[in-house]
Amino acid sequence: MAYTKAEILKALKAEKVKFLRLQITDILGVVKNVEVPESQFEKALDGEIMFDGSSIEGFTRIEESDMLLKPDYNTFVILPEALE
Repeated sequence: MAYTKAEILKALKAEKVKFLRLQITDILGVVKNVEVPESQFEKALDGEIMFDGSSIEGFTRIEESDMLLKPDYNTFVILPEALE
């Protein structure tokens, strides 16, 4: 399903989501993620969250490591809370 930024923000608010996880995979296919607090949701959805690409296997050298995470709205899903 194709989502818009507004639809995602509405769903996050309705479900009282406190953290958003932006996931990527490294060169070996291992899933990595950056967790974003509620106060940064709009910034994250606008593709303005940066991360250190040198900390991910096969991405970049330390000199070229600042990278932006640009979300794919079509992959948005709210995961259930983990049960203890």
